[in-house]
Amino acid sequence: MQEVSEFRMPKSVLYGRNSLEKLGEQSKKLGKRAFIVTDTIMEKLGYVEKCIKQLNKKSITVSTYNKVDAEPTNIHVLEALSLCKEEKCDFIIGIGGGSCIDAAKAVAVLYTNGGEVEDYVQKDIEIENNPLPLIAIPTTSGTGSEVTSVAVITNKKTDVKMMMKHPSFIPKVAIIDPVLTSSLPPQITAATGIDALCHAIEAYISKVSQPLTDVLALSAIESIMKYLRIAYEDGRNMEAREAMMIASLQAGIAFSNASVTLVHGMSRPVGALFHVPHGISNAILLPTVLEFTKTSAMKRLAKIGRSLNKDLYSNSDEEVADYTLGEIKKLCFDLRIPNLKEYGIDEIEFENAISKMASDAIESGSPANNPRVPSYDEIKELYRECFNYKYKEFIKKSDY
Repeated sequence: MQEVSEFRMPKSVLYGRNSLEKLGEQSKKLGKRAFIVTDTIMEKLGYVEKCIKQLNKKSITVSTYNKVDAEPTNIHVLEALSLCKEEKCDFIIGIGGGSCIDAAKAVAVLYTNGGEVEDYVQKDIEIENNPLPLIAIPTTSGTGSEVTSVAVITNKKTDVKMMMKHPSFIPKVAIIDPVLTSSLPPQITAATGIDALCHAIEAYISKVSQPLTDVLALSAIESIMKYLRIAYEDGRNMEAREAMMIASLQAGIAFSNASVTLVHGMSRPVGALFHVPHGISNAILLPTVLEFTKTSAMKRLAKIGRSLNKDLYSNSDEEVADYTLGEIKKLCFDLRIPNLKEYGIDEIEFENAISKMASDAIESGSPANNPRVPSYDEIKELYRECFNYKYKEFIKKSDY
């Protein structure tokens, strides 16, 4: 019998080409003083100016913090929070990749509840006051932060990625405009797309998955496997961009309710210590972690394979699970996902950090949701395998 599960998502999701034009209409319901959390790339692309124009049409004044980078830190959050308080803002708009939206979430909760980011990372935290209302506008198809209850912020002192999680962190409004992703370069399209794939796969195989998340996760996997290559090769293909935005949203809702597993647990320490962008570190880890997990997630991986290829219904679960892993590896190979050495990480520095990374991964709690829960030593060995991982099935022997 299915246990009672709670399913959460934003109150309002606006989706469609040029849906950014609805920002002013949505914002006027929340107040008169807006605070935008973003980065310099969004400003250079003109997206922040578009937001400001929409807000000004509704007589809303705007203040902006634009210093978020690829890995948001507690320093970014505190800087933005200080400015937001100084301007006495009524609501927050996070526009950009997941980094900008995560930072916006942290500012929203600290504004009304005080404290430090560290105060919100323990399990079962209580939030006395609702965060400032947040409108999330993603410009990548991957993080899903626009629909999740999670924010990941790096502690600059400890080099640990802190995961804040609470139902109140879910944005009030998510504006999903695929036009905003058309300028993404191929490498970011690949990294964020594989991040979304990780969200979907991990939500589907998670020990705490549920029927509603299964439907969303499986649909997201099918779309990503079909459309990510197209978006990577032709960023102006709006059919692919739209499909990837929907898949990212589906995967985000799925993992927010079903949790992530071992890939994300191992990925966060790599990003914190070696400043590897989150999507890339996930992509590097995914094939190795799935191989490790396969025997304990055979039926689920087989279901994924049969959803991708209807001709495999008569094959054994093991055969179809192998097919699934092969398709995922081929996608990563086609998207030119590097290994950690190729990314530029020094092997000696990496080896010296493995013990800390393994401890931090376990401490995150995510590996405990994996169908096969690894030991401390197994995580260390998985890191070593990922460092020099080669897609041997798809490259000539002379290349490795």
